[in-house]
Amino acid sequence: MDEKSQKILHELSLLYPDAQPALIFNSPYELLVAVILSAQCTDERVNKVTAVLFEKYDTPEKMLTLTQSELEKYVFSCGFYRNKAAHILSASQDIIDKFGGQVPATLDELKTLAGVGQKTANVVYAVAFGGDAIAVDTHVFRVSNRLGIAKGKTPAKVEEGLCTAFPKSEWSKAHHYLIYHGRRVCHSQKPDCASCTLKPLCEYYNK
Repeated sequence: MDEKSQKILHELSLLYPDAQPALIFNSPYELLVAVILSAQCTDERVNKVTAVLFEKYDTPEKMLTLTQSELEKYVFSCGFYRNKAAHILSASQDIIDKFGGQVPATLDELKTLAGVGQKTANVVYAVAFGGDAIAVDTHVFRVSNRLGIAKGKTPAKVEEGLCTAFPKSEWSKAHHYLIYHGRRVCHSQKPDCASCTLKPLCEYYNK
């Protein structure tokens, strides 16, 4: 890890010592469903939806008692509800058919589930199973590019850069630090550079 990345990681750890997932879940399956719903949707909204959904449908078997249209009514407010409902039902079927009803605990297996891409797999692997992974959402993508620790035009490229910049043992923590910083300081439209303690190290600010 180079000196700049080390300083950034250290400062983020001081700023957000309690950084943790914002999604509320009680099992790997609930987390998987919540992450699918969180695409282009706030965690706050997802938590409101899943609080109702998981009262009755908190396992793959129970979820599959819903039709697509029934599930759509539950997840409508999360946006892209048709695709998300379809992905949840397809992934649930795969979990039953391929893995005996249990969410798989490896990255490669998670990515075989219908509707589960790299970001979703990384989150579930890191958060539910304690694996080392960095999921690149919009906050991580933005902050990484602005700081200059991982530049790229695609999430895959930024993920590759972050995995090089930080030690593997810190990947999951770094993921949450960057999300917190993106939400609280490095906003999309109006980053609060004036109060940001990372500005001496930030390419965006020092341009």
